[in-house]
Amino acid sequence: MTEAVDIINFAIAVSGLVVATIGFLTSIVSTYMEKRERVFFTAFFLLLFFYVGADLLSQVSLILLGPDFSLLSRIAVFLESFFSSMLMPLFTVYMLSCASVKWKRSPWFYSGLCAWAVYFTLLLSTFVSSHIYYITVDNIYHRGPLYHILLIPSVLLMLMDLGILLTHYKSLIPRKARAFTLYIIIPLVGMLIQMFSFGLLMIVISTCIAAFFMLILIMTGQIKSYISKQKENALAYAENLALQMRPHFIYNVMMSIYYLIEQNPDKARQVTLDFTTYLRKNFSSVASENMIPFTEELEHVKAYLSVEQVRFEEILYVDIDTPHTGFKLPPLTIQPIVENAVRHGVDPEHAPLHISIRTESIPAGSVVTIENDGLPLGENDSDDPHIALNNIRERLKNSCNGRIDVTGMDGKGARVTIFIPAAP
Repeated sequence: MTEAVDIINFAIAVSGLVVATIGFLTSIVSTYMEKRERVFFTAFFLLLFFYVGADLLSQVSLILLGPDFSLLSRIAVFLESFFSSMLMPLFTVYMLSCASVKWKRSPWFYSGLCAWAVYFTLLLSTFVSSHIYYITVDNIYHRGPLYHILLIPSVLLMLMDLGILLTHYKSLIPRKARAFTLYIIIPLVGMLIQMFSFGLLMIVISTCIAAFFMLILIMTGQIKSYISKQKENALAYAENLALQMRPHFIYNVMMSIYYLIEQNPDKARQVTLDFTTYLRKNFSSVASENMIPFTEELEHVKAYLSVEQVRFEEILYVDIDTPHTGFKLPPLTIQPIVENAVRHGVDPEHAPLHISIRTESIPAGSVVTIENDGLPLGENDSDDPHIALNNIRERLKNSCNGRIDVTGMDGKGARVTIFIPAAP
């Protein structure tokens, strides 16, 4: 029976080391975590690693090594208890911080600090007294008559953390509140069981389980928050793109309409209608957070190109071949690409600019191809095309798991290919 318990305890320690290692590595490499979370989880899982590592060392020393290693066993057991106690005040500070409480001024923190000081004092006494626990010269661990006193400060610390949670529950993000509840309750139950049992390391396994759940819940929340923030940034950029219409573009369009009114009234009316459609689509794109039909985006593009073709007659040619239109995509996906091509490709001193827009249906989804034979991407003085493409790439990925690829065309112009996966 003892051998079975030893094997289970050894497995518990190894599992705890795995959890601590995963948590520590996740904390130091995650780019989406806020600074507070990164600092807490890095320190927390590092302490957890030392705690479980010391527990594993004490098991190896007490079970596998002989009497000559009794000092190593005493040090390992002490470090195990010390590192486990350090987890609690660290958690207290983090929870108060998440509840927007200045922990340095909180009576909860100082009460917990006093409880921890009592615990540490009792732990130090094990080097000069056998009342708490002791290890014989034969390297055998024994609980002393006052062993349960050592656990009282730890229980008080957990109860104080529970009090903080109940007091500030409404101030916490729901996901964090659930994570903190699990982290407090599970080790508390494990500690209470261990107070009246001997054998299985209930505190170790309960702490590891609680840490695992807290990691999953809070990390998941951080990832969702990061993705949501990226979507908000992409939407904000789209709004900015739609609202920041170039003053000289508006001026030139209005002047073109002014001269056309006398020269060609019908054409002036059509340009006015196209420009109105362009403006309406710009502002409706700001209000839209969801995917829109391709036909709406195409109408936006056609309105823009119709206006530009009046301004750049004989030097801007457009070919639109879109037999496949039954799909959706994020707003302002194609229009910014076409606008950048016109802005940086139309030059009266150079050859006319040709732009083509094509769509096709493939088994995996839909493909939109935009080609232009103007300047190769990157051969201009502005970074706007790159900013727009990066933004479109991010919105495609977040909205529908789509992608965008840009390739050159023999040193002249560029081909932009947009893939929209088929709707599930």
